[in-house]
Amino acid sequence: MPRLFTRLAAKVASLPPIAVAMGASALLHGIVLSIHFVPPPPKPEQARHALEVVLVNAKSTTRPSKPQALAQANLDGGGNTEQKLRASSPLPALGTHDPQPELRQRAQRVEELEQEAARLMAQVRATTPRPAPAPTPAPVAPTVPVQGSDLISQSLELARLQAQIEKDYQQYQARPKRRFVGARTEEYRFAQYVEDWRLKVERIGNLNYPEEARRKKIYGSLLLTVHIRSDGSVEKIDVDRSSGSPILDEAAVRIVKLAAPFAPFPENIRKDTDILAITRTWTFTREDQLTSQ
Repeated sequence: MPRLFTRLAAKVASLPPIAVAMGASALLHGIVLSIHFVPPPPKPEQARHALEVVLVNAKSTTRPSKPQALAQANLDGGGNTEQKLRASSPLPALGTHDPQPELRQRAQRVEELEQEAARLMAQVRATTPRPAPAPTPAPVAPTVPVQGSDLISQSLELARLQAQIEKDYQQYQARPKRRFVGARTEEYRFAQYVEDWRLKVERIGNLNYPEEARRKKIYGSLLLTVHIRSDGSVEKIDVDRSSGSPILDEAAVRIVKLAAPFAPFPENIRKDTDILAITRTWTFTREDQLTSQ
């Protein structure tokens, strides 16, 4: 052996340096490539507890003591069967059972209401009269050009109408302002004047009671309206409702004339009233007296 190594060393020394370097490099690479690394075999316990990763669609508050797979949440038991099955999808199963009876009844009721509404609408359309066609507009007469004489005539007619309106307005303003009061007047200024007037007419009427009515025993009542001017004079007397006896009607008119003139209007009546019309019911009683209501 020493001789073998001696001979190899002599041959190596006789070789060029580059050949020696290349041979050393090849030898070193061969040694490195011949080395292999093998992982150690798994322990028996690890081989018995291999886990799989799955997705679950539920979770529990407790952690399983013996998990069979890895998941995104804790699930300590699940499913609705005792068989060892595993869901193929994390999504909940969609039921294929029929809808509840209440939903079926409501859907049937909605369908019935729609049919009833359609039937009623058909009846309404059948009974509703169709609108009458729009009337054909009457032909418009061609416009006639206005002449100068027509404008003058229209101007004169307008002036005449304006003058007539002004005349009527002046006549209306010149008319006396009338007030009509009855037995139940509430305004004090008229009530006091009417009461004084009534007392005077009753006094004159009882002093001048119609002798013919007393002799013939004629009784009755009549409605009389007396129009009095602001100075107390009588403008006119109207018999609104007759007593049925001309004797009593004429006697009532004569008594009012005998009682005139009456007191002039006070200032609070004169300011807005020119003629005061007093309407009262006069009664000739069986006691041969004249009363007013």
